[in-house]
Amino acid sequence: MEFYKVVRTRRSVREYQPKAIRQEVLDRVLDAARIAPSGSNRQPTRLILIQQEETKQKVAELCHGQSFIAAAPVVVAACGRDINYNRGEWMGRCSMIVDVTIAVDHLTLAARAEGLGTCWIGSFDGPALKAFLGLPKEVEVVALTPLGFPKGRIPVDEFVMKEKWG
Repeated sequence: MEFYKVVRTRRSVREYQPKAIRQEVLDRVLDAARIAPSGSNRQPTRLILIQQEETKQKVAELCHGQSFIAAAPVVVAACGRDINYNRGEWMGRCSMIVDVTIAVDHLTLAARAEGLGTCWIGSFDGPALKAFLGLPKEVEVVALTPLGFPKGRIPVDEFVMKEKWG
């Protein structure tokens, strides 16, 4: 898909088809996040792919009950390792958050280019999610996104009725 069309059509998707993502597509999307720039090339970003149903359900619960998250075939938890590096004096720990954010942005745009949908999730119980995912002390979850094929619009014959309901 042409880049500016990707940018114009990227949206938050909250309904997903129960359709698996081909591995080569998933690999391209993940690689787009991997090659995202980071301050001084420190690369603090790590992604956790969540694909097991019960794990996705628990993650959705820890995202304040946003159950649609678990409907996607893959949930990505974007984590950042605090590298204790202050690249901009005033920026402090924010440098890790910015770096992870850049990687997630690359991921969401690559997903759109592949016909996949995402939804940036920033509402979650950070300490509980960190514990559930088994993250070490110096790593934090910065954002999550479900990843999958968006559900389409309902067919016109279900949308439009003639003369009466039904």
